[in-house]
Amino acid sequence: MKRLYNKQILLGISGSIAAYKACNLLRFLQGAGAQVRVVMTQGATEFVTPMTFQALSGHTVYRNLLDENAEAAMGHIELARWADAVVVAPASANFIARLANGQANDLLTSLCLATPAPVAVAPAMNQQMWQDAATQHNIETLKQRQVAVFGPGSGSQACGDIGPGRMQEPETLLTDIAELFDSGLFAGLTTVVTAGPTREAIDPVRYLSNRSSGKMGYALAQALVEAGATCTLISGPTQLATPHKVNRIDVESAQQMHSAAMASAGNCNLFISAAAVADYRPSTISDQKIKKNEAHMVLALNRNPDVLADVASTFPNVFTVGFAAETQDLQKNALAKLQNKALDMIVANNVSAEGVGFDSDNNEVNVYWPHGNQQLGKASKTQIARQLMSIIANVYTASAKAKPV
Repeated sequence: MKRLYNKQILLGISGSIAAYKACNLLRFLQGAGAQVRVVMTQGATEFVTPMTFQALSGHTVYRNLLDENAEAAMGHIELARWADAVVVAPASANFIARLANGQANDLLTSLCLATPAPVAVAPAMNQQMWQDAATQHNIETLKQRQVAVFGPGSGSQACGDIGPGRMQEPETLLTDIAELFDSGLFAGLTTVVTAGPTREAIDPVRYLSNRSSGKMGYALAQALVEAGATCTLISGPTQLATPHKVNRIDVESAQQMHSAAMASAGNCNLFISAAAVADYRPSTISDQKIKKNEAHMVLALNRNPDVLADVASTFPNVFTVGFAAETQDLQKNALAKLQNKALDMIVANNVSAEGVGFDSDNNEVNVYWPHGNQQLGKASKTQIARQLMSIIANVYTASAKAKPV
């Protein structure tokens, strides 16, 4: 269950006797390395107490839509943004009906409507309720809205009936949830991502660099693997763990990143440049630590090679995606880079905005390509990366560079 490692799962529990099974599901998710938060409807608390899930998860159980304490910390919108996936297990007939009809009359339905993450339901109800035309209509409505439906199973029920309507067993649900993170959008494609900062040495102890954490690039590499691609990650110095199934190449300077990119890009279908590559490097590097002798110091700089522009010009059949970290004139500067570097797409973000960009776990971006654009609102970098996969896949598939998969 490597796909669940470090994923943020919002586990919703609605009013059903099967609520007790959610205790095991929670433990299985944690055992797979997922971070789990629990939201309960009022009906769910009639079957299992919130204290049980708080003890198992180690976190507050969320119940109230208009909870002042929750709003001061992680309100319903922030909680919706936090989740990599929302899974409602068990999902009662009543909850399914409310969600299918777009109601937001409690915390859990509001979260399902507000989240950009995948949503899944695991139905649990009496066999006759499950087979009723209204329930089947509601299930079809959810499926049409891309809500995943896990189950139900069939067998003996708490009411004494036998038939379909049992909530899937936690072991089965664990596999189903993991598959939410495997889209197959880039199955069979070879991809390269650059990430992180570069360091340009001044002397043995000093260097020029920037504030890039590498988080966005690493999230993109993980999202590509989840989408079925093979991925090489060319990384500047970071403190981040290598994403599962990603081949990582460590570099330090812009020239090293340029060499690694040129060596890797010729064999790939898609090249994404998310690294914050230094534009300049010191003309000379001192062999010894430079002493503080003068009141002023002049540092001569030489321009570094443009990694992304060179990849785009040298390998014109590779689909190239750039990132533009801007502090002003976002659209103007992004479109200029898109054209000047002959890219297929560029993702622009305002790194001066509060709570996004460098050092942050969140981002919000504008995506531009020759015949379109799309804005992605504030969300975790993991979620932004997954949303970008859909946009890139659509534009790539329509391009002349697309390789049949």
